[in-house]
Amino acid sequence: ASWMGGDRDGNPFVTAEVSAEVLLQTRRLAAELYLRDVERLITDLSMQQASPALRERVGDTAEPYRTLLRQLRARLFATREWAAAALLDGRAPGPQVLQDNGELLEPLLLCYDSLGSCGMRRIADGPLLDCLRRAYGFGLFLVRLDILQDAGRHVAALDEITAWLGLGRYAEWDEAQRLVFLQRELANPRPLLPGHYRPGADTAEVLATCRVVATAPAAALGSYVISMAGAPSDVLAVQLLLKEAGLQRPLRVVPLFETLDDLEHAGAAIDRLLAIPGYRQGLAGPQEVMIGYSDSAKDAGTLAAAWAQYREQ
Repeated sequence: ASWMGGDRDGNPFVTAEVSAEVLLQTRRLAAELYLRDVERLITDLSMQQASPALRERVGDTAEPYRTLLRQLRARLFATREWAAAALLDGRAPGPQVLQDNGELLEPLLLCYDSLGSCGMRRIADGPLLDCLRRAYGFGLFLVRLDILQDAGRHVAALDEITAWLGLGRYAEWDEAQRLVFLQRELANPRPLLPGHYRPGADTAEVLATCRVVATAPAAALGSYVISMAGAPSDVLAVQLLLKEAGLQRPLRVVPLFETLDDLEHAGAAIDRLLAIPGYRQGLAGPQEVMIGYSDSAKDAGTLAAAWAQYREQ
């Protein structure tokens, strides 16, 4: 995955707006690149012989491959134009916009299988196979975007929220109190915040980033990485903020342990996290864990940090 446009750890210029722009830029560029491939394929695949499956799809036409690929070209063009326009005004995608990689792969695979079944395997294994490999490798989004945010920003946001709700100060609670609150709210079907809540600028930015994550297609995102993580509550805090933003699917939330103290307690923190009832069942695949090299070296020195990293791994 890429951190360009997603790494907001200590960088005030990487905002929710920037992350949303990066996601749209990658969609626009991907559509442009596939358009180049499809234009070439339309020129090359002029043959008439086609499989029954392809004939059934395009009907009685003298140029079955070109007919199908022109349909794909129209959708790629619509995707590119929508992404370019959405960068300016945030408009919603229309019905022609490609949303899933399967929509890109399906017509290409239909052409590939048809050529192979009609004795034209060498042609199928040319530029069409190259395009298929790119479609499998890069999809409609070119590269997944990781979101990186400091654990302290989440603590500050929840501290403001709990104070506003009259529940106390989240930042002053111990780990046990935080876990009780987070688990209760994660299990609660109602929203945490009313519609009239107006957060401060820093909390608003954290919530806006979570909304970008919640509205982005799953294939466009990698992990939500929590820098300077140190406890299970750091992970549950992000899950709660994402839930509040409307996220309806599992997302990898990744603690990044960086200081010497956090590294030394990372194993125990992960054990405690995985022991939380229901946590494992909600994971989007394996639990991903990261350890920090540069910040741990700054904190403890290169040798002590390297030894701590080795032991924790």
